[in-house]
Amino acid sequence: MSDPDVRAAQKELNDRVLDRPGVTGTAVGLRGEHLCLKVYVTDAEAARKAGIPSSVRGVPVDVEVTGTFRRL
Repeated sequence: MSDPDVRAAQKELNDRVLDRPGVTGTAVGLRGEHLCLKVYVTDAEAARKAGIPSSVRGVPVDVEVTGTFRRL
């Protein structure tokens, strides 16, 4: 999968999940040697309630519990 395809999938993911409570951000990352999308959430409960898809446009999605991001 090309970088533009993954970026398009990330934009679609952003449109679908960034306004949901507990979702703090998204990124492009790696799952093993393959590109994936990451969704950062404040806690496991937020991840469960957010209804995050397992993939977008064929790109797998991983959820990471990070807590709340704070500016330093």
